[in-house]
Amino acid sequence: MRWLRLVLGLFFMVQAVYFMDPIPGFAGAFFLFQALTNSGCCGVNSCATPVNNKSNPKEITFEEIK
Repeated sequence: MRWLRLVLGLFFMVQAVYFMDPIPGFAGAFFLFQALTNSGCCGVNSCATPVNNKSNPKEITFEEIK
């Protein structure tokens, strides 16, 4: 994802310079910032799932319903 953000940021920055439009420049700066700081929209690794370090999970009991 970091490489994708870098490519998108560079693409938008080139488009902003080529068309002299500030809107793609803001988008490019946003994506370049994310690529350089390795952050996403949710923050650094906040969208990742938590790691379960337990080796023995709880025993699950089932009750039969008739």
